[in-house]
Amino acid sequence: MPFYMYNTSYLMLILPFMALALYAQFKVSSTYSKYSKVDNTSYLSGAQVARAILDRNGLSDVQINQVRGNLSDHYDPRNRTVNLSTSVYNDHSVAAAGVAAHEVGHAIQHAKGYIPLKVRSAIAPAVSITSSFVWLFIGIGFMFSYTPLVNIGIIIFALTVIFQVITLPVEFNASRRAIKQLDSSLIGTGEIHGVKQVLGAAALTYIAATLVALVQLIHLISRNRD
Repeated sequence: MPFYMYNTSYLMLILPFMALALYAQFKVSSTYSKYSKVDNTSYLSGAQVARAILDRNGLSDVQINQVRGNLSDHYDPRNRTVNLSTSVYNDHSVAAAGVAAHEVGHAIQHAKGYIPLKVRSAIAPAVSITSSFVWLFIGIGFMFSYTPLVNIGIIIFALTVIFQVITLPVEFNASRRAIKQLDSSLIGTGEIHGVKQVLGAAALTYIAATLVALVQLIHLISRNRD
C-alpha cells in the first residue's frame, strides 16, 4: 500500500497482523529447518514419497518436476504436475516428506473435483495479472480524488482477498489429505508429529496473509467513504 495512504489509526490496526505475518514466516522457516535435519524412517526422498502417494491414488500420469527456489513447491493444475524444490525433491527428511505429500494432496483434490480448488484455479490468472497494478489504480485515484478509479482498484483488490480466503480451505484440506496418506510404509509413526508441525507452520503464513489483506481492504473501503 502506498505510504501516503497510511494514517495512525490504520497503523495501529495493521501492525499486530503484520507482526503475525513476520512471526509466521519465521515459524515456517525455523520449523522446516528443524525437521529437514531429521531423516524419515523409510529414507525416502520427497520425490519418492510423492510418487508413492500418487500411484496409490491412481494418479500415475501426474508428473513430478524438480524446480528452483527455496520452498517453491506447488501443484500446477494446468498441466497436472507436482513441482518440488530441490531441497524437497532430493531430501530424505521428515520435512521433505510432509511438503511433498501436501503438494500431492492438491493433485488428489484436483482428481476428485474439489470445489474450492476449482474456484481458486479459475480466478488465479486474473489475480496474477491484476495484482501487479492494483495499487497503481488505488494510489492515483486517491491522489487525484478520482473515486471511479479508486472503486475499480478496490474491486480488483477484493478479488485478491477472495482468492486468499479461498486458499485457506484448499491448503488446510491438502494438509489433511497429506497426513492421511503418510502411513507407516512412508514414514515412521512417531514422525507424523513433525509433519504436522511443518504443515501447521505453513498454514499460519496463509492465515496471516489473509488477515493482513482483509484489514487493508476494510481500510480502503472505509477511507473511500470519507
